[in-house]
Amino acid sequence: MEQTIDPTLGPVLARTGDERAVLDSFLDFHRGVVLRKVRGLADADAYRRLVPSATTLAGLVKHLTLVERNWFVTLLAPAPGDVYLNSDEDAVASFAIDEQDTVAGLVEAYERACEVSREVVARFDLDHVVPHPQLGEVSVRWILVHMIEETARHAGHADILRELTDGTTGAL
Repeated sequence: MEQTIDPTLGPVLARTGDERAVLDSFLDFHRGVVLRKVRGLADADAYRRLVPSATTLAGLVKHLTLVERNWFVTLLAPAPGDVYLNSDEDAVASFAIDEQDTVAGLVEAYERACEVSREVVARFDLDHVVPHPQLGEVSVRWILVHMIEETARHAGHADILRELTDGTTGAL
């Protein structure tokens, strides 16, 4: 019996697309997984620490918002005064939830950051190279692959945290 694949999944739809379509669709898929993992949660549930580290569902969304800005805006289209964040302190701080943070606000900020990232990266060819403060130079292709890896890794974390929160499982 032939298995049917949900055609609404971007990576499935891009399965015969060009390299850019495949990269963009996988990144957007994992961004969507992260968002689905926090939607419908009360702030208290999204802020709850369920593992020994300070990782929380809300913290993952906040971290990924910074990561989007750091890799796409700051590297590819920096505004005056933009600084690429790369210290251990920056990494720890990017997960920290403030009193004014809400799930709705964090989701909105992440969605906005992803939209800006899409707009910025679309202006560059995959072979376009930019300086990176730690790595020397990186191509847009490398940035997209790295962001797929980064977002997918945190989507996996979010999947586990959501299951520990209320038993919800699955990417969709």
